[in-house]
Amino acid sequence: MKNTTTTKKPGRITIREVAAHASVNSSTVSRVLNPATRYLIGDEVALRVLASAKTLGYRQNTVASALRGGKSKVIGVLLPDIENPVFPPMVRGIEAQLAAEGFSVLIANAVGTPKDQERVLEQMFSRQVDGLVLATAARHDSLVRRCILEGVPVVLVNRAEEGGHVPEVVNDDFLSMKLAVEHLVNLGHKRIAHIAGPANLATGFSRIQGFQVATQQHRLSDTPIVESTEFGREAGRAACLQLLKQNKKVTAIVAANDLIALGCYDALADQGLHCPNDISIVGHNDMPLVDMLNPPLTTVRIQHREMGRQAARLLLERISSPNAAPVRITLPPELMVRLSTAAPKKA
Repeated sequence: MKNTTTTKKPGRITIREVAAHASVNSSTVSRVLNPATRYLIGDEVALRVLASAKTLGYRQNTVASALRGGKSKVIGVLLPDIENPVFPPMVRGIEAQLAAEGFSVLIANAVGTPKDQERVLEQMFSRQVDGLVLATAARHDSLVRRCILEGVPVVLVNRAEEGGHVPEVVNDDFLSMKLAVEHLVNLGHKRIAHIAGPANLATGFSRIQGFQVATQQHRLSDTPIVESTEFGREAGRAACLQLLKQNKKVTAIVAANDLIALGCYDALADQGLHCPNDISIVGHNDMPLVDMLNPPLTTVRIQHREMGRQAARLLLERISSPNAAPVRITLPPELMVRLSTAAPKKA
């Protein structure tokens, strides 16, 4: 006789089968498997249901759940440069906050032209994300406006947009520059320059403003600013070479981020100069391993993980209350003094 017995494929286990295995009803299983309602079930029963689901190999069909409930439980995160070391801690903060509420994260590298970024945004929309965290926003950003028009909840992180139309979590860039400039002034520097990030990005623009305010407060006059084309090492090197060519009396540089500061290290080496003997350098971000450079980089530590956590929290609030007024969270930085700054050489 032909054997007609079949084995159910892993992943095809149903809620009913989990319920039977755990000796509970199907509604109890549904509540346990949903982090938002798990608290309604006692710990002993919840653990038994979770153990049964694991034993049977149950996998929740998130697509079907999204169709039934109108929610995908997926949040999109758009990064401007996935290779930049400052973004992984930010993403970890986002993931940790969202996981506690049963959400997962879909990450995309949104680089290139505005048209390229629009294409990435369309891909996020096609995957029915419940909301977006943008680390890509410019001061006047078409992606933000598109999200508003589509009715997709959005929060900005490490970036801000003119007008304050959506919630945002940013670093206190004015305090960053105050700490950096004050540190250099206390060492005796008077000719302090700024290698800025792109002014079309809020981060670049606000740090330029912060540098100008900080140097004015200390009544410094010889404070040139050179704008880097991007927040990258090679762009920082090119901007620093331009600065050194035009301003030979500069004794200290405040870089808009650590990658630009690395470019400044390269530019000084190209010109036969040494840090900090000839020029002191301060970075921004305190990205991993900058304490192992030669010399270790003095930099402004920014709370990237907390920034991501707060952005995720704001987004969850936005999803539940879409008409609430947008808020801005500004996190304080901390100056990390290392060996790339020292008193200037006497003339």
